[in-house]
Amino acid sequence: MQKIKRLFTIKTKFEAFLVIYALALGATERGMVYMDQYPGVGGQLLALCCTGAVFMAGGKVLDAVDMQRRWQF
Repeated sequence: MQKIKRLFTIKTKFEAFLVIYALALGATERGMVYMDQYPGVGGQLLALCCTGAVFMAGGKVLDAVDMQRRWQF
């Protein structure tokens, strides 16, 4: 079980940036779909929310990696 847990743990900043990149790709794709489904300002606002969520989540992931490194003995 410990080996499986290690697969899903982000240990380095490089891994964090890879996860953030994957989130950004998905968010931009979803934003494009929103802009196609809802033309005009509504679709643009939904697309902006998708990309804004990546910025917030990315910051939290990077903070968590730093905090995890600081608390390890």
